[in-house]
Amino acid sequence: MLNVKDLVVELGNFRLYIDDLNVGQNEYFVVLGPNGAGKTVLLETIGGLNKVKKGHIFLEGKDITRVPPEEREIGYVPQDSVLFPFLNVRENVEFALKVRKYPKEKIKERVDFLSKALEIGHLLHRSVKELSGGEKQKVAIARALAPYPKLLLLDEPLGSIDISASKLLRLELKRFHRELKLTTIHVTHNLLEAEELAQRLAMINEGRIEQIGTVEEIMFFPKNEIVSQFVGSVNILDVQSVKSLGCGLFEARCGGITLVIPYEKNNIKKIALSSRDVYVSTDKPPGPEVNRFIGKIIHAEEKPPFVHMRVSVGENILKVDLPKETFYELGLYSRKDVFLIFKLRRLKIYGGEA
Repeated sequence: MLNVKDLVVELGNFRLYIDDLNVGQNEYFVVLGPNGAGKTVLLETIGGLNKVKKGHIFLEGKDITRVPPEEREIGYVPQDSVLFPFLNVRENVEFALKVRKYPKEKIKERVDFLSKALEIGHLLHRSVKELSGGEKQKVAIARALAPYPKLLLLDEPLGSIDISASKLLRLELKRFHRELKLTTIHVTHNLLEAEELAQRLAMINEGRIEQIGTVEEIMFFPKNEIVSQFVGSVNILDVQSVKSLGCGLFEARCGGITLVIPYEKNNIKKIALSSRDVYVSTDKPPGPEVNRFIGKIIHAEEKPPFVHMRVSVGENILKVDLPKETFYELGLYSRKDVFLIFKLRRLKIYGGEA
């Protein structure tokens, strides 16, 4: 669907070089990387906003490298949604269709379709100044989708809204992508965002793509230290046996401990958990005993902003990272035994061959 080949873009002292990037038809593809890695430059270049020094961009087999932005059939939502403040929501969504001189009936049909798909029908007559951050993003997406693009580009679409709204919008993005079946490239620096949305993702750093793969491939098999450092230290647990509990739940034995995990198949080989996704407490947490263990701290090393710990749990030595302030507030410098909770939603499962 989209192919970027041997691309070179130079902006001041920054150089973007993309050897080979392919995004499939109807895929939700995420570009992940730290601030300044080149995520926005890549998106803007695909959208036609940056001059290409070398290389090619193909959309559905057509070379669009030198095609003007307005003729690329690409919808683009920048970091700041930049809605027109002098137009209401309906007029914002209609804008590109009117510029392209679509018939009134076709414009109404498209706006009605998108307002239903993105659940913004109740907002159509509002001023954009009255919208929340999440509502503005949904309207900006509707406006980008209005002129029937072949590709949608989203630049940090959740970066400017609060945590609760971000969670809801992630669900909305997944839902409307499933319903509209539109090829989407979404850039972010947020690993959780990438994990929840990406069918595949590319890890980018200093203008170069370090690795492309599924979330599981990057989590379980990072290609280099740059990727490994960005996703955080990952605990990889080998699964010795698996038992079905019914209702899509399995019990997995991993080095003397038992984990309950949601999964669709029983071919579970490995389980991964980031060192930053282990809850630590000095008191026994209330609630059911699922995925809760007692561990013993065997080593702790301060590397601000974290304290990196090694914790013995069953036959496993786990890596656990806590913010320095949390480590000292809990008094862990003088303790050995701790209570641990493995966050269920953060467990990643590998069912293929290592």
